[in-house]
Amino acid sequence: MKSSNVHFQDRFHSHAKREICMNIGRVVPFVLISLFMAFVFSFFLLYSPNPLTIVPNQVSDTIKTFSQNQNVHSQEKKVISKQQKELKKCDLFKGHWVPSQRGSSYYTNSSCTTIPDSKNCFKNGRKDSHFLNWKWKPRQCELPGFDRKIFLNMVRGKKMAFIGDSVARNHMESLLCLLSQEETARDIYKDSEDRFRKWYFPNHDFTLSMLWSRFLIEGEERMVNGSGSSIFDMQLDKVDDDWARELPNLDYAIISDGHWFFRVMYLHEGDKLVGCVYCNQPNITNYNSDFPFRMAFRTSFNYINNCKECKKKLVTVLRTFAPAHFENGFWNTGGYCNRTGPVNEAEFDFGRFEWQLRNAQMEEFEKARKEGIENGHMFEVVDVTRAMLMRPDGHPGEHWGNKWMRGYNDCTHWCLPGPVDLWSNFLMEILRRRGMES
Repeated sequence: MKSSNVHFQDRFHSHAKREICMNIGRVVPFVLISLFMAFVFSFFLLYSPNPLTIVPNQVSDTIKTFSQNQNVHSQEKKVISKQQKELKKCDLFKGHWVPSQRGSSYYTNSSCTTIPDSKNCFKNGRKDSHFLNWKWKPRQCELPGFDRKIFLNMVRGKKMAFIGDSVARNHMESLLCLLSQEETARDIYKDSEDRFRKWYFPNHDFTLSMLWSRFLIEGEERMVNGSGSSIFDMQLDKVDDDWARELPNLDYAIISDGHWFFRVMYLHEGDKLVGCVYCNQPNITNYNSDFPFRMAFRTSFNYINNCKECKKKLVTVLRTFAPAHFENGFWNTGGYCNRTGPVNEAEFDFGRFEWQLRNAQMEEFEKARKEGIENGHMFEVVDVTRAMLMRPDGHPGEHWGNKWMRGYNDCTHWCLPGPVDLWSNFLMEILRRRGMES
């Protein structure tokens, strides 16, 4: 039994030795081959002229270039940030018009198909185009040009309405032309009198509307023998429901008005007659036009600040009064506006009635803004009065297409394209500042 075990162990050890030898025979050549290949590769890297020998330098240069680019980008961001801060501090509305071949227009009467005939000055015979070759230069900064892509992205998914008279519509038509160079809007609503309009930009889900209102507040024209008398009964404490009922749907409300207030008015608060304008009647307090004008904005701003159904982030923008430029008369007394270039700031009188109207608006705006801050409402201003006082050259004048007013000059509305396009430039910058603050 012992002899058998010894024999088995000898056979086992002999088999194990053979396995070890065979494994060594397999491993040694592999190790030798690996060492040889490593030696060849090292020799190749050290002495070969192949471009691989400069890889370490390339990596170093790449890292260095990347670092330099990062520094450049960082510096550019600092410059842009500094410019944005300076622009934010800058008063956009104090400045002057400077010559510019591009001006402030980004479309032509051919590239924008929605220009009404009444503002299509070139179509109606205006020959000079010099009035387009000016841009607005704020005193303390450069105003960025209108960027239709940025604007449409800022208002994506929003609803914006211009509320006011035909000059408010003039502003909306200008913005529509500017944006149409990026995306064609669909005309989705027009009332029978073409006063209420709605346009839709499907790619940005943006709705642009016009809500027409002569006075912002209720004003009923007195009829005489079935015809309008141009005499109005004004309800100073009640807003015009035509725009008020649409307010809860809006994200942006651009409010302006003014040119309908220069007529005979009887002023009411509730059931009480409190005065009149141009009526010259005894025992009735006579006011100038700026009084109902002021009250219209006070009542409108109060309504907005107390609107419970309105969106929490509704932004209300006041666009200040845009002056007319009649010379030697008015609409029906031979007034005209045939200038071809802007005037210097020193050439106009800040005592003008238009400037007083603007100041009344601003006073009511500041009150509303302070109240709005307390209630979470947002108010902004696009102050165009100063800039537009210097642009008597921007009106259709004799070059307009309203057949029923042939023989008269339009020195109230603005040519498209024209200086009115600056208003949307202002609006974009104000909304961009609002976005930065948010």
